[in-house]
Amino acid sequence: MDYERDTIAAISTPLGEGGIGIIRISGDDAFRIADKIFVPKKIKPGEMKPRTVYLGDIIDPETGQMIDEVLAVKYKAPYTYTREDMVEINSHGGFTVQNRILEVVLSCGARMAEPGEFTKRAFLNGRIDLSQAEAVIDVIRAKTERALKVAMEQLRGGLSNLIGELRKDLIKVLAHIEANIDFPEDDIPGLDSAAILAEVKVLRERLEEILKKSKAGKIVREGLSVVILGRPNVGKSSLLNSLLREKRAIVTDIPGTTRDIIEEYINIKGIPVKIVDTAGIRQTLDEVEKIGVKRALESLEKAELVLLMFDASEELKKEDLDIIELVKDKFVIVVINKVDLPEKLDQKTLEEAIPGRNIVKISALKEEGIDELKEAIFRAVTNKIGSLDEGVMVTRARHSQAIKKAVDALKRAEEALVKSIPMEVVAVEVREALEFLGEITGDTVEEDVIRAIFENFCIGK
Repeated sequence: MDYERDTIAAISTPLGEGGIGIIRISGDDAFRIADKIFVPKKIKPGEMKPRTVYLGDIIDPETGQMIDEVLAVKYKAPYTYTREDMVEINSHGGFTVQNRILEVVLSCGARMAEPGEFTKRAFLNGRIDLSQAEAVIDVIRAKTERALKVAMEQLRGGLSNLIGELRKDLIKVLAHIEANIDFPEDDIPGLDSAAILAEVKVLRERLEEILKKSKAGKIVREGLSVVILGRPNVGKSSLLNSLLREKRAIVTDIPGTTRDIIEEYINIKGIPVKIVDTAGIRQTLDEVEKIGVKRALESLEKAELVLLMFDASEELKKEDLDIIELVKDKFVIVVINKVDLPEKLDQKTLEEAIPGRNIVKISALKEEGIDELKEAIFRAVTNKIGSLDEGVMVTRARHSQAIKKAVDALKRAEEALVKSIPMEVVAVEVREALEFLGEITGDTVEEDVIRAIFENFCIGK
C-alpha cells in the first residue's frame, strides 16, 4: 500500500474539555469508514450527501456499543482541504470520547496522521504551494493581529505570486541567454550581453529589496527578544509586572530576589515582544544566585534588544559600569527607574559611560513612563529594520536563505557578463537562481526539507 495514499485520521482540536471535538478523516476510504461507524438519525448509512451536516451516533462496529452522539459531514474530492475525500466528525469535547472515536476510526482501516499530514497532502495534491503550507502554522501560532495579517497574506498566496512573477522574469532572461548562445552572430535586439546584464541587474535588485524586509518579517512572525538587565534591586521585576499589567514576578526590597529568568510575551503595536526578566548581575557567593546570573548572561547573548536599567535614587556603582561594558555592542535602550524618588544618579555621567543610546525615565512601581517606554521600543525596532507595513513580507529563515542564494547566483551572472565569460556560464548561474526561488514555493525543494517543515506542525493539521 502507498503510504502517502493511506486514509489518515486524527483529532484536529486541542485535547481536553470543550464544547466540541473534531475528528478528521482523509483518503480514499474516508466515506467507507464513516458509513461503517456513523448511524444517521433520519437516513440510512451510505445515503449521506456531501457538504450536508447529519446528526447521528458513532457506533463501535465490533461491539455495537454507542460511543457518542455527533454531527458528521462528508466532503467530496477534489473540493476539500486535502483534495481527497474527507469526513469530519464533531463530537462532544472530551479527552475520552474523542480518543474512543479515533480508536474505532483507526480500527476500521485508517492510520494515525503524522504531524501536519493533512496540510502536506494539500501541498502534494497541488491545492497550495509550500510557502502557503508554512503559512498555515503561522496563522495558528500568530501572537498579534499584525502577525496574523502577514500570515494570512502569505496563505492567500501573496509571497507565492511574488516569487512566481520573479521566476517568470528569470525564465525570460534565461531564454534570451540561450538565444544568444544559439545565435551569437545575429543582431537581434535584446539578445546582446549588455541588455541581458541590465535584465539580470534589475531582478537582482528586486530580490535584494525583498530581502531587506525579511528582518521585519521575522520579528512580526517570531517576535522580538528583549532582555531586562541591571544590577540587583534596580526594579527589573517591577518593570516586567508593569509591562504585563499583572504581578508576574516576585518583587521585594531584598537584592537578589530573582534567581531565574522569567519570560512573557506582550504586544507592542502588533510586534510580539518576548520580555525576559533576569537575575541581577553581580558577584555573589550564593550558588543559586550564581546560576541565575549565568542564565542572565546567556539570555543577553540571545537578546535582540536590551533594556538596561539603572536606579535614579542611587549613584552609579561599579556593578552598573561592569554591566555597561557587557552591552556596549548590543542594541540598547537605557531605562532610568525610580524617578519618583529623590534623584542621585548623574545622567551626564551615565550618558558618557554609554553614549548614543535612547534614555527613558520611568517609575515601574507607580507605572509611570511605561507607555513612553513601549513607544521607544517600537521606534527603536522600526528605525532599525524599517516599516512593518510595506507589501509582502518574507517571514521565514528558509525563504530568506533561498533568496540570498538566488541573489548571490545573479551577482555571479553579472560578473560573468561584465568579464565576457561565455554565456553558458551565465546560464548556469541564472538556472541556479531559478532553483533557489523554486525552493520557496516547493517547485524544486528536496523531500527531506518538506519532511522537516511538516514535522513542526501539530497532529490534526
